[in-house]
Amino acid sequence: MTDLLTEIEGLEKQFGEEIEKLHHSNEILHLKATYLGKSGHLSSILKKMGGVSAEDRPTIGQKANILKGKIEEECQRLLDSLKRGALSEKTEKEKLDITLPVPELVGYLHPISQVRQEVEEIFVGLGFQVHEGQEIESDYYNFEALNIPANHPARDMQDTFYIDVGATLRGCPAKEGGHTGPPLLLRTHTSPVQIHVMERQKAPIAMIAPGTVYRRDSDASHTPMFHQVEGLLVDEGVRFSDLKGVLELFVHEFFGKKTIVRFRPSYFPFTEPSAEVDISCLFCGGTGNNCSVCKRSGWLEVMGCGMVSPAVFKKVGYDSRRYSGFAFGMGIERMAMLKFGVNDIRLFFENDMRFLKQF
Repeated sequence: MTDLLTEIEGLEKQFGEEIEKLHHSNEILHLKATYLGKSGHLSSILKKMGGVSAEDRPTIGQKANILKGKIEEECQRLLDSLKRGALSEKTEKEKLDITLPVPELVGYLHPISQVRQEVEEIFVGLGFQVHEGQEIESDYYNFEALNIPANHPARDMQDTFYIDVGATLRGCPAKEGGHTGPPLLLRTHTSPVQIHVMERQKAPIAMIAPGTVYRRDSDASHTPMFHQVEGLLVDEGVRFSDLKGVLELFVHEFFGKKTIVRFRPSYFPFTEPSAEVDISCLFCGGTGNNCSVCKRSGWLEVMGCGMVSPAVFKKVGYDSRRYSGFAFGMGIERMAMLKFGVNDIRLFFENDMRFLKQF
């Protein structure tokens, strides 16, 4: 018993001398393992307990536990001291006040989502319902049902992403390695939603169709993926004056009461007659004086509109002699650029927080 107690006391003295020489955390951890590890000094001593009488074992065990606790305590104390010193040195070096509260990061809507939400709220307030459709459409709903046949020049205005269905939809019926169904594509506008709704629902209809659309175009004012809101109202006795009244009210709610609206004759295959909607320039007040935004014209184009073509009504089984209606469409990015004074559409999708947090 005496020999083991002497060894433990010697081990304690040896540990005290060694730990005072250490100045790095990895050295301290190595020393701790040297004494307390499975093959450490203390473990080697305790393995000799087999030759100690049952009466003496509690005394030796108690002494060994005290030493073990002291080693653990001293190692932890020194580790904490080194950690505090390193933190203090880093804080002094970086001039960082660690007592300051951490800023709370709160999420918020992307500017495109903000504008979409505002547009929806205005039209819902006018009695329009919101309908969302699928982003993958058939050629029929995206073009043909909207009076845009295969050889129509309007297709050149919408450079389309077509989908190789044979390669994409595994297990679908195929003929000569290809899909036998109608061609599929990423929708180029949200107008197909209007066709789906008219096929499912009888007039009267008052709806808007917001959503993501795709076209092969990319520059400062175009992106391959962007967002649109298109609207449709169908009932008996709907006139162009109704269209003008609704869109003028929308513009005044969205851009302000002082904004002037004009309707300029245009062409769309799915409306007849058709018009472009312009507003007085928000940047020069409509004067056009040295304004690069409106190109000195005093006007900014914001959307297209018109009375629904009888050819579209025929596709969905509506009697054009009984019903009439109007449709309109706008790009959400375009509206956001005008509202927030942004000159490059790509800024909305670069995920630069310095830009996005302004909104």
